[in-house]
Amino acid sequence: MFDEVKALLDGRSEAIRMKDIDRLMSFYSPDVVYFDTVPPLQYVGTAVLRDRFLHWFDGWKGSIGQEIRDLKISASGDVAVAYMLVRASGALKNGLEVERWVRVTSCCQRSDDKWLTAHEHVSFPIDFASGRAVMDLVP
Repeated sequence: MFDEVKALLDGRSEAIRMKDIDRLMSFYSPDVVYFDTVPPLQYVGTAVLRDRFLHWFDGWKGSIGQEIRDLKISASGDVAVAYMLVRASGALKNGLEVERWVRVTSCCQRSDDKWLTAHEHVSFPIDFASGRAVMDLVP
């Protein structure tokens, strides 16, 4: 199970790296619930999530660097939970070079012998004194 879930996460990262929206969406269940770093509070369903990813992809000049670190996977039966740190890096269309680490939790479910992401939560730590996301932390 570990290797199958890791393959799903690696495939997701490769699809993001190449901005391959069709491949990326193939890793998500049709009724996925996605918590992102930007509003709204949640994205529900692959149609809405697809639009969100396309908007995000559009901000990048070229490919999007992806690195997974500190991956932990716990699985039992047809359910798995993975949590990790993920670095997105590259050049934005506005000219900025970015390298941002986010925290990611992916809840996966096996359906018809295929693992899909049913829920994903991506976040930055918050500095409560300023009320701002902290986007410059490095593991």
